[in-house]
Amino acid sequence: MDAKTPPQLKYAPRAAERPSAAEAEAAVRTLIAYAGDDPDREGLLETPARVAKAYREFYSGYEEDPAAILDRVFDEAGGYDDFVLLRDIPFHSHCEHHMVPFIGKAHIAYLPNGGVVGLSKLARLVDAYARRLQMQERLTQQIADAIEIGLAPHGVAVLIEAEHHCVSMRGARKSGVSTVTTSFKGVFKTDPAERARFLQLVEGRR
Repeated sequence: MDAKTPPQLKYAPRAAERPSAAEAEAAVRTLIAYAGDDPDREGLLETPARVAKAYREFYSGYEEDPAAILDRVFDEAGGYDDFVLLRDIPFHSHCEHHMVPFIGKAHIAYLPNGGVVGLSKLARLVDAYARRLQMQERLTQQIADAIEIGLAPHGVAVLIEAEHHCVSMRGARKSGVSTVTTSFKGVFKTDPAERARFLQLVEGRR
């Protein structure tokens, strides 16, 4: 199957020119001072460089091409005719509104249409989108869209549950609050029985 570029990539525009490491470190020094501390004190001298390096890791999804992750499909699935489900894929992302983490799990199912993809590819797809500035609603939709376009299955189901630190650490300051988002396509959208079976399996019931 030819690699396709999912239209949801428009949600993650790249800056026209990436600032240099020195510029990023200078920005961190400014934020340290804004927080009320001294960026020149011993314990903080190396912090700007560490933060700049950490940002490249936190937001490494901007370097990933989701279409390329799903570009190899195995056409021989031994006549398998039921959906494939990956539960409890851990991820961490950062809220685009406050740039604080939200952490959770993704559950993904798809009903193959003649071909399957390596299971690790779906976990990589989650990270490719999660390691960006995100909204959980958009993250859920992007994963579903990419699978629909890349694999052309009979259906896709994505459920994400996460705790947002912008709720637990600031503002309302309510810890333990879980946000759940879903996206259903194909048979999971049109067939209530298939959708219910997916939800039951996600919850661990057999």
